[in-house]
Amino acid sequence: MNGSVRYSTTAYPAIRAADMLRRMRAPRRLQWLLLVVVPLLLTACSSGPGTSQMQSITLYTCVNDTAIQPILQKFQAAHPGQEVKLFRAPTGELNARVAGDVRSGGLKADVIWACDPLTMQDYRDQQLVGGWLPEEAATVPEQFRTTDDVGVAVLYLVAVHAKDTAAPKIWSDLTKPAYAPVAVPDPGVAASALGALGYFSQADGYGIDFYRQLQQQGAKQVSTPDNVTTGVAQGQYKAGLTIANSAYLAQSKGSPIEVTWPEPGAVAIYGPIALARHSADSSLAKDFISYVVSQEGQQTLADAGSYPTRKGVTGPKIPTDAPIVYPDWKRIANTKDVLLKDYQPIFGN
Repeated sequence: MNGSVRYSTTAYPAIRAADMLRRMRAPRRLQWLLLVVVPLLLTACSSGPGTSQMQSITLYTCVNDTAIQPILQKFQAAHPGQEVKLFRAPTGELNARVAGDVRSGGLKADVIWACDPLTMQDYRDQQLVGGWLPEEAATVPEQFRTTDDVGVAVLYLVAVHAKDTAAPKIWSDLTKPAYAPVAVPDPGVAASALGALGYFSQADGYGIDFYRQLQQQGAKQVSTPDNVTTGVAQGQYKAGLTIANSAYLAQSKGSPIEVTWPEPGAVAIYGPIALARHSADSSLAKDFISYVVSQEGQQTLADAGSYPTRKGVTGPKIPTDAPIVYPDWKRIANTKDVLLKDYQPIFGN
């Protein structure tokens, strides 16, 4: 070693160009001009259309891992080098995260995928989401979308009961002593429970008294629909309110339970997805929403056990002639705060 540093001309194209110019004995002015221009051209080429710039987005959702992971895997496989950062939690925790973001300077998510329309309505009211929909949103029935968000999956609230317990024909049967104790999910935690509370509060012959009657017969409130399903399967409860996905999955694994869609119907609660308003310029965020709404994305959800909203996509089973009710979400949204306040004392929250 003599203390000098040698550079490889193959590793440094600008140096290689200068060396070639010297050998060609080009005029000195031309040498200096090209020494300035060549690196600029090389830089421009290296950042041209042929190379993809690393992007990332943040997704907030309450959707379970069984549904969300296949979506993430397929989307990122089609977008190599891009990243979807995931925050997943039950609706209550998701709301707390969003509220914390707002207090500390602004929403950190680029996309929010909620599990019920009431939660998304809150985000719209705060001007956190909306202003854009993918073209294929038109393939989703109008009852599952607004001008700011589009439903991509449906949760069906059904009854689950022990095998040695008669199937409830109507929802009010669950208030009878034969079904005690009944398990109900917490509307402060689970989106489907909030949607169910909203529906029963408006349904003829039910109202908030439906929950009071359940409680008077010994009903217990648990955290999530999965907790309801597990509790019934383990014999802690004779029956409960849960979601079809949870009940059928447990049943397929051998749990000693039965699933019933009582009259007037299983409560259909759709989960909407929306773009954060501060991410209006994020092509990756828009691509992600578009993928979830697409034929492929909807089929991926269906294959993972979710009920898709898009027409023509085959999803999990729905019993023949099963009754289904579709709540008036706009009407329920206007009374939600009062409803939760009236509900909380029933189970001592």
